[in-house]
Amino acid sequence: MDGTTSILQLDRETKASERPGEHKDELRLWLRLLTCSTLIETEIRNRLREDFRTTLPRFDLMAQLDKTVVGMTVGEVSQRLMVSNGNVTAVVTGLVADGLIDKRSAPQDRRVQILTLTPQGRKAFKAMAERHEQWIAELFAGLGQTEIAQLFRLLGQTKTSLHRAIANRAKDGASEAAGGDAR
Repeated sequence: MDGTTSILQLDRETKASERPGEHKDELRLWLRLLTCSTLIETEIRNRLREDFRTTLPRFDLMAQLDKTVVGMTVGEVSQRLMVSNGNVTAVVTGLVADGLIDKRSAPQDRRVQILTLTPQGRKAFKAMAERHEQWIAELFAGLGQTEIAQLFRLLGQTKTSLHRAIANRAKDGASEAAGGDAR
């Protein structure tokens, strides 16, 4: 059995759908979103590895650096990618060794490292980004423009709902802490 078949057969949503009465709609929706996200990410990882012999973290880091000519610090990249500085440093080491990015000390603080794409890195990233865009279009080819717009709108509402729920939880937690909630 190949990797794709096992993913399709063992995804979280499929497992939950075996007993739909045991799961609320919100849980099934979350599992569907997670499954779709995992399927897309896995396919993109596979294609990057097969076509460019690279990884998704390397592609993501290069994508951040492609947005700037002046470069970014390791901290800025890690913040944008929502990963630790250590994770970024490990990826940076490989990209520097491959001649795809340049790392230099910041003039105002020699401890801070500025990362930039090299000309070779920009060229390599451009090729990857063009293919990546084609892959994404291919993966969503089964949806029409109207469906894509509708899904985009609904996911925007979902994102707003998530932010609201998270903010309310934080507010409730702060209220409980201020009230001296003794348990």
